[in-house]
Amino acid sequence: MRLLPATPDGGARSSSPWLIVAMASIASIMTAPGQTAAISVFTDPLIAELGISRTDLSLSYLIGTLAGAAAMPMVGRALDRYGVRAVMTVLGLIFGAVLVGLSFAADVFGLTAGFVGIRMVGQGALGLAATTAVAVHVTHRRGLALGITAAAGSAGISMAPVLLERLVAGHGVDAVWRYEGIAVWLIVVPVALIGLRSAGRVRVVSAVTVESAAGDQPDVPVERDVWTTRKALRTPMFWAIAAGLASSGMLSTAVNFHQVSLLGEQGLSATAAAANFIPQTVAGLVSTLAIGALADSMAPKLGVAISMALLCAALVSIPLVAPGFTAIVYGLILGCASGAVRAIEAAAYAHYFGTAHIGGIRGVATMIGVGSTAFGPLALSLGRDAVGGYVPVVLGLAVIPAVVGVVVAFVPAPKLHPRATRPSQE
Repeated sequence: MRLLPATPDGGARSSSPWLIVAMASIASIMTAPGQTAAISVFTDPLIAELGISRTDLSLSYLIGTLAGAAAMPMVGRALDRYGVRAVMTVLGLIFGAVLVGLSFAADVFGLTAGFVGIRMVGQGALGLAATTAVAVHVTHRRGLALGITAAAGSAGISMAPVLLERLVAGHGVDAVWRYEGIAVWLIVVPVALIGLRSAGRVRVVSAVTVESAAGDQPDVPVERDVWTTRKALRTPMFWAIAAGLASSGMLSTAVNFHQVSLLGEQGLSATAAAANFIPQTVAGLVSTLAIGALADSMAPKLGVAISMALLCAALVSIPLVAPGFTAIVYGLILGCASGAVRAIEAAAYAHYFGTAHIGGIRGVATMIGVGSTAFGPLALSLGRDAVGGYVPVVLGLAVIPAVVGVVVAFVPAPKLHPRATRPSQE
């Protein structure tokens, strides 16, 4: 891996790229309090304490997720303008404050406001900042670096519910919200201020590298192709990758949110259905690293297509799921699908559009991806109510990743206006 050269406005100078990856990985893990897996631990206690229905809670969560997603383009532009270090510091302060504030929520309105904050800053903005740090500051084996970051984040998020469940049982919801807030302050803020002290703003705008004039120096990024957010949004490639991100977010969240009920229809006990998260997590970590590494040697759009094929396979396999081996296979396929898209998204956008405006470009994509997660559980629930079971619904939904996978595999590589010096390479 190679950091970008020093720049007048505070670019990276001497830090190891592995330090950037390590700090970004820690930040990714600390998004856990804003992720569905961790929040699920609070569901039943919140319903009991606030005296609200499960529908009220679900609607509050949907509103919070959509409102939080809407802010992602603004966060992306801030990353481009002010740099990862400054933005992550602010995000850490805000995230901790929102978590502490949630401990004082006394009704569904206060809860909704808190959900807006933790979904905006936790699930969306902090994760965006962490992966953007790697995408901008690591130029050699970027895909592998992003894969490591995503895998670390996934592992931490997957383990968080186990710890949080014990804390909630022993100390109550309000105390655990505060513990999480303090943990964010103590970890994320120092990571940004100290761990990323050499990762300021970097003027890198090219998606390619060129050899130095001397011929005996290593390749370094140069100012060549400038993809602005507006230009990127006009390309089929941006929307193809975003469609893959949205499909994965919507459908993976849908089947995970209703996993106990869905797999229960296939004969699994509640314990066995919940345990299916284990093979999903293991497979997700492996596929994240594998696809991240492959992203350095193949067209990243193929990684998106692979993730869509896996997601489609997971959905169509649900009618075949039964207690035992087939349930494990289903979990492995679904985990691979989710891990693959996490690993490839940031690498794909950096590959096709460079890093000059990567924050703004990925901000829009993150808005789409995060927003999609709000609709998946509701769509699957309404479909089940309409037809009387999950199987017909998931088979119908499997068409979405199948179509997206074909489209993204054949979409052409984006090219700048002919007046630009060189188009992005596929």
